[in-house]
Amino acid sequence: MSRLEDEATKQGNLLRDKGDFDGAIAAYTEAIRLHPQNAQPYSGRGQAYLRKGEVDKAIADCNRAIELDPMMAEAYCCRADSHGRNGDFDKAVADCTEAIRLDPQRAEAYCTEAIHLDAHRAEAYFARGLVYAKKSEFDKAIVDFTESVRLDLRHAEVYCGRGYAYHKKGEFDKAIADYDEAVRLDPKQAITYCNRGLSYVKKGGYDKAIADFTEAVRLSPKDAEAYYNRGCTYGKKGDHDKAIADYTEAVRLNLKQAVVYYGRGCCYAEKGDHDKAIADYGEAVTLNPEYAEAYYNRGCAYVEKGDHDKAINDFTAAIRINPKNGYVFYSRGYSYFQKGDRAQADADLAQAEKLGYKAKPGREAHRQ
Repeated sequence: MSRLEDEATKQGNLLRDKGDFDGAIAAYTEAIRLHPQNAQPYSGRGQAYLRKGEVDKAIADCNRAIELDPMMAEAYCCRADSHGRNGDFDKAVADCTEAIRLDPQRAEAYCTEAIHLDAHRAEAYFARGLVYAKKSEFDKAIVDFTESVRLDLRHAEVYCGRGYAYHKKGEFDKAIADYDEAVRLDPKQAITYCNRGLSYVKKGGYDKAIADFTEAVRLSPKDAEAYYNRGCTYGKKGDHDKAIADYTEAVRLNLKQAVVYYGRGCCYAEKGDHDKAIADYGEAVTLNPEYAEAYYNRGCAYVEKGDHDKAINDFTAAIRINPKNGYVFYSRGYSYFQKGDRAQADADLAQAEKLGYKAKPGREAHRQ
């Protein structure tokens, strides 16, 4: 940046902050003339245009700033604010999310400054609510989303955001109420049905959850997480065939996460198909080598097949990751007993009792 360009940009910042938006725009325009490949004056001019209410010009300048510097969080913030004013909340959320990913502190500061300049800007409260939610500051997020609603920003995304914050706080009834309103305002958003379904799951409302996940799949047939969530819920209901079908579809759609294979493995185990269960648990620990439950359950599957050496190896791996679970020591003790190693079996059973897991006569290894 040349000295003249730097001075022009600083002058633009000063004038913008003083409320002289026309003067700021002129200064930024001069900075752009001197160095048209620098993103900063485009971002500054975009903010000045936004403050003047010339939203389309603001978006155009933010577009250019992001094109020149894709890592400029403040340009995404300004564009998110602009899209919000235009009522394009899908784009606003996408830009705000990217700004948070790049620089959550800068995103929060931008939104707070916007609120300071105009306490009635509902979009700024909404954007800051998204920032707080991303930072897991859910109480603050709820306050901001609520203020944006009070200022009459009645869009589905606002209620969905507040519902998510309530869900993360464990207030599932409030979450569901907000998701209900989001669905009423925009019944075509798959994410809202998915989120409401997760809240129903937490309340034990599995049938309602499945209905919501099914609607999410209908609206977005390539949403792998919707299939995964429905698969988990079918599993909780004991409908393992449907659960397996959904887990398999999630994998086909490239949701190759350890929990997906683990969930499907558990269903195969419940059906007595221990070879397929072992294969899925194997995929799970390959994807997440610290997945203690997957090692443990694979160990249980090996016990069912009578392969106590492999079972002991898996139980030992689970103990290495989490040495506080008494049932794992008990299960390993059982396998040692089956192999005739009474000393090691007694040691493991004693450790299980020490950790609060009472040995029961005839109890074998059992899945978690």
